[in-house]
Amino acid sequence: MRKIRTATFVSLDGVMQAPGGPEEDPGGGFRFGGWVFPHFDERLGELMGQAMGEDYDLLLGRRTYEIFAAHWPHQDDEIGRTFNAVNKYVAAGPETPLNWAHSHRLEGDLAASVRALKATAGRDLLIQGSSEVIHTLLAHDLIDQLTILTFPIVLGRGKRLFDEGSLPHAWTLVNSEATAAGVIVGTYRRDGDVPTGSFGDDNPGQAELARRERWARES
Repeated sequence: MRKIRTATFVSLDGVMQAPGGPEEDPGGGFRFGGWVFPHFDERLGELMGQAMGEDYDLLLGRRTYEIFAAHWPHQDDEIGRTFNAVNKYVAAGPETPLNWAHSHRLEGDLAASVRALKATAGRDLLIQGSSEVIHTLLAHDLIDQLTILTFPIVLGRGKRLFDEGSLPHAWTLVNSEATAAGVIVGTYRRDGDVPTGSFGDDNPGQAELARRERWARES
């Protein structure tokens, strides 16, 4: 069975839109495209390479696929050669031409098609960008590992890594490192249910009981 992994750039407030440049995805009036560039250094490049790994196929949403397909076929660096050689599994309708070599369209229900793909033998499936794909797969508990590269900025608005549909889940921190530019790279593996506890008094007083009752009525 394959594992599904992400390697995602996010701001402190969880925005992942258009990290690479102003023209990448200005949808919704987003005006900070290229916010990753000022913080990118050699060490971050190494950490990103580690997060992506050496043996994977790509799992992409339509918009990210179109961005990549317009760029990477014309690049002859290490990432370009890898991206051009591996399989690309794409959540896109027939209106999106899949002209990039080794591209495959995911048909029907996205969660069902990815679950079937995940059950086959083969390389890990690496998600780049593709916020809507991530949202769907988190809602169906299909992502095994998250690598989140958190940049020391707040963007205020834009497409986010997590939405309200994300299935509640515990995640275990596997490793983390902060770069000199203040980027924190953390890798998390899926764990069990969300653990909870309480710092509250085992014998709450009347004021606390009244508060709980009042808040229960308000909700």
